[in-house]
Amino acid sequence: AARAKRARGGRQLEAGMRGILITCNMNERKCVGEAYSLLGEYGDLLYGPEQFSDPEDRLSGSEREEDEEDDVEAALRKEVDQIRTSTEHKLRRFQSVESGANNVVFIRTQGIEPENLVHHILKDMHTTKKKKTRVILRMLPISGTCKAFMEDMKKYTETFFEPWFKAPNKGTFQIVYKARNNSHMSREEVIKELAGIVGSLNPENKVDLNNPQYTIVVEIIKNVCCLSVVRDYVLFRKYNLQEVVKSNKEDTQQKPSSVTDEKDSKVEKTEVEEEENSKEVTQENK
Repeated sequence: AARAKRARGGRQLEAGMRGILITCNMNERKCVGEAYSLLGEYGDLLYGPEQFSDPEDRLSGSEREEDEEDDVEAALRKEVDQIRTSTEHKLRRFQSVESGANNVVFIRTQGIEPENLVHHILKDMHTTKKKKTRVILRMLPISGTCKAFMEDMKKYTETFFEPWFKAPNKGTFQIVYKARNNSHMSREEVIKELAGIVGSLNPENKVDLNNPQYTIVVEIIKNVCCLSVVRDYVLFRKYNLQEVVKSNKEDTQQKPSSVTDEKDSKVEKTEVEEEENSKEVTQENK
């Protein structure tokens, strides 16, 4: 019922949104709560407390008292309006929208860089090894969304990939692909086409499946394609908040956002990948 209600409110994941895609294990409501708490904490840290543009929120105490001398009904009406507008403004930076898939929460962001924020959160958790969430599994920044059709995706990514891959910029990369509630896209075709676009932006961009500088994340839900280019995907355990706080011998040898020849990373990545894939398949089949 809550899902249907949210969808009716017109807050659904659609092309043109930016935000953060979060996977969880069964408890979506708790996941949204955890996400607001975590993103709010780090959002305030990185960007300062959210600024409310509603002048009502900035009234001084004496002005408020004068206003309240109006008749009771008007004052009550005003109070209800104030609560409503302040709530709307508080949700402005982060807003949960209907994702279109089970065990997936999408938090739309405004006025912030999802990649920087999520990387900062993962880096902090990786360093401190302090567990901050119970139900959130993975937290992926989504810097761009387009329609999930090959022509749309090709046209969109030609521009979207430029900051990382257009000459003189270059880097080693891998593409990770996941589709939910979508049967018309071909994984092989998407990876081949997108890798071709990266190559055309600068022939020096090379594929590296062990420890790439950049990971192109492609998450398709129904007819929406969510995209991002992230750093430290292997080191931060595929951006899994539960895994990143676990101690591991690699962590002492490798620093975030530095490229090193890590012999063990391939083995580690395969183990994590298999474990997570089996987990996700189980969830989706329930």
